[in-house]
Amino acid sequence: MNEYLTQVTDNFSNRHRNIKRVFKNNFDKIFRKIDFDADLTLEKKLLIGSYFTSEYSIEAAALFNPSIVKHPDQSILKKNRLRVILSFRAVGEGHISSIVFRKGIIKENGGLSVDTSSALVEKEERVLNSTYNKKDFIIRLKELKHCEIVYQILDDLLDNFTYDELVQSIKKYAKIHPEERSEECRKVIETLLWLANSNYEIKFKSDLSLSGRVIFPVSKSEIKGLEDARFVLFNNDDGSTIYYATYTAYNGKTALPQLIETENFCHFKILTLLGTGAQGKGMALFPEKINGKYAVISRNDNENIYIMFSENVRYWENPIFIKPPCYYWEFFQVGNSGSPLKTQKGWLLLTHGVGPVRTYCLGAILLDLADPTKIIGVLEEPLLVPLENERNGYVPNVVYSCGAIIHNNKLVVPYAMSDTRSGVATLNLSDLFESMRYFD
Repeated sequence: MNEYLTQVTDNFSNRHRNIKRVFKNNFDKIFRKIDFDADLTLEKKLLIGSYFTSEYSIEAAALFNPSIVKHPDQSILKKNRLRVILSFRAVGEGHISSIVFRKGIIKENGGLSVDTSSALVEKEERVLNSTYNKKDFIIRLKELKHCEIVYQILDDLLDNFTYDELVQSIKKYAKIHPEERSEECRKVIETLLWLANSNYEIKFKSDLSLSGRVIFPVSKSEIKGLEDARFVLFNNDDGSTIYYATYTAYNGKTALPQLIETENFCHFKILTLLGTGAQGKGMALFPEKINGKYAVISRNDNENIYIMFSENVRYWENPIFIKPPCYYWEFFQVGNSGSPLKTQKGWLLLTHGVGPVRTYCLGAILLDLADPTKIIGVLEEPLLVPLENERNGYVPNVVYSCGAIIHNNKLVVPYAMSDTRSGVATLNLSDLFESMRYFD
């Protein structure tokens, strides 16, 4: 027995930081659910746990749709260099998407060097019993047109409540109303639990390499993947900063817009976006408030670019139409390619357009700084098109980005090639502005 355990442990300890803890956790998880009272040694528990352990190759199929933000640590750098964090959509077996990270440095000339990935990938620690806000639940459930049952369940809770308190309130309701066995009641309760499970927190140890921290699907609403995170470093009014990312949770049938909050890329809060404007894919936050309100670029009808303003970063209504498909390379649909970038000339918004044979190209428009509902400049030809050696992949004829960055008057654009792999393009910001057509 010990010989087998030693062999398995030695074989996997270089791939996981604490493989025995993984085996023990998996043993506990399985045997907690069955009636088993045998007196097992620790070694036997660990070996049994190893049989209920499997590895998942997160990046086996593809690594694409990158975004890029300034790293919180800018120490020990050569002059005119910038340390950055890149996020990617990684796809493994079964086309399950997760969010992975890499650390990189932008050099003086705009070139980007990226650290190699860590051999050690660690499962996140889910924060148990996160706190929820009653008002947010009511907003979301109103959108879903649920009945009065939910209010009776929530009435027994404080304005801020825990998951355990929600479960206890549901049990109390079922006990008081045993006659309530309708399909409608069952759906309401399922929706309450679904919403709670879609809002959670995860943590990673700070000494774990950035590339070892993987945000993997943990709730039913995202069981088939977390798609296309658009990270942005947001500047608060008080001078502090926080990282946000909008992404799409996908369960195989429905796309749910979600929000990530983090200060350090170790502790992440996952939140559901609310409001009738928070629908579909491809929302991208501005890096600061506009006229005292949060702002987001969206594609509410899946064809055109819109903008929304809100006093709450999670709640979105009343999309304002900005731009339809205009040019031959974007006639099918147009959307954003990440958060707008602030420049002296205006908000630079990279776009993606879908054209003939569903070919994806990148474009650019310029929005007014004070009133970003106004387009003041546009690039009439594509900024980036798929080269011949970039056209073959999981989804062919595609270049796509979820966010760029400006450094030393260089626009650095990490981009995906045909939903398979990623590269980077760099150009002078002044050259881009000179190529635009401007409007009075």
